[in-house]
Amino acid sequence: MINFDSSTLKIWFDENADFLTGARIQKIQQPTRRDFVLFLRKNSETKKLYININPQFYHICFMDKENEAKRRIEIPAKPPMFCMLLRKYLENAVISKINQPEYERIAEFYIETYNELSEKIYLCLAIELMGKYSNVILYNYDTNLILGCAHNVGEEKSREREMAGGLPYVYPANRPKVWHKAGFEYGNINQKIDDYYAQAIYSYNFRKIQENIFQKVNGKLKKNANTLAKLEKQGVSREKADKYRLYGDLIMANLYNCKDFSKSINVFDYENNKEITIELDETKTLKDNANRYYKLYNKGKTSYNKFLEISKSLNEENEYLEQVLYSAETAENTDELEQILSELEPDKKIKTVDKSALLPLETEIGGYKVFVGRNNRQNDFIVSKLAKDEDFWFHTKDCAGSHVLLKCENPDDKLIFECAKLAKQYSKGKNSSKVSVIYTKRKHLKKPPKANLGYVTYKCEQEIIVGI
Repeated sequence: MINFDSSTLKIWFDENADFLTGARIQKIQQPTRRDFVLFLRKNSETKKLYININPQFYHICFMDKENEAKRRIEIPAKPPMFCMLLRKYLENAVISKINQPEYERIAEFYIETYNELSEKIYLCLAIELMGKYSNVILYNYDTNLILGCAHNVGEEKSREREMAGGLPYVYPANRPKVWHKAGFEYGNINQKIDDYYAQAIYSYNFRKIQENIFQKVNGKLKKNANTLAKLEKQGVSREKADKYRLYGDLIMANLYNCKDFSKSINVFDYENNKEITIELDETKTLKDNANRYYKLYNKGKTSYNKFLEISKSLNEENEYLEQVLYSAETAENTDELEQILSELEPDKKIKTVDKSALLPLETEIGGYKVFVGRNNRQNDFIVSKLAKDEDFWFHTKDCAGSHVLLKCENPDDKLIFECAKLAKQYSKGKNSSKVSVIYTKRKHLKKPPKANLGYVTYKCEQEIIVGI
């Protein structure tokens, strides 16, 4: 990461001094507690001044539309208190002078404005770009008293330099005595700063969202694995349940050959063709013992069926979660990741900038349209909205991957194979030497009630092996 040093700030100030001096502050926004956007206008031109005091990305620049989109700036419905303070004093005011204290990473904007009594006052907006100590401070230049800060600094954090409304503004102690070496080269320094930090913020947000998805999905997969293990340990096997039924049948078949109130009986197991001993409750009759085993059988069968039901549900969910993991691993931008995250958090609003990220990938093979789902929402969209009954659907067998839809009713073998290759390419098995791909017509797909997003069952499928 290139640090935003004092020389970089000086070069940026020199490059933009003409526009900044005399510019009017039209609007102020504070998307988060650590970044600000000031709309500055001069000579019929409006620019967005972006200020970031995040310890990782502290910088200042004019940002263009493309890099604004990369930063994914979202304005809150209710502005923070400091933003309201800045609006009160600075909106529609003019920047009369700019300054950078020698060797410092401090950008000072001196502003001429009026107070509630219509008296002219001079304020200073100091932007301190100092790593973890970065801050934005508004103070009265005439009295040197702070009106407000982006974040206050109390005595517990710094005895030498407390920062809060009503306290005097002072420069940091141990001020530097030389200019730092510029981290950016000369030549349109603003564009270089804007491009570099916008990409850095974008990459950070991408990894953050991706890691959030991985954490949520892997947590659910681990929980499901533990649940399945407990069920297998506690549950009654089908064989054990069937053994209870057999004991009941054998006792009933020998009611007249054996005595009631016995500890056990020896009988011939006609199913397995051998003599066996059945343990009995000697306080009960043979018939009561048979009924006891029938009850154990019914209980075991019910438990086993419940185990199968839960296991099936958990395995289906695991299949869905593996698909989510694959989608997150192969996502190409934050819009796709936000869409995937919304599957796990249905109430979460999708912060989509590029609407095309919501649509499946569209390509063409042999003159026919082919669609590829990049996540479960897109897979569901392909099956529910795009596909017609006679279209062909492709998916890797027993492997997380994309739904591939071929808009063709009578494809030849070559076209089918090309679509199968596409299904392999967009799957977890893309690097495998051989992958099985199933395909069938859309009319043979079914989405079970309450099924997870993108989950379908199929019939009348055919299978094709795709190699490297």
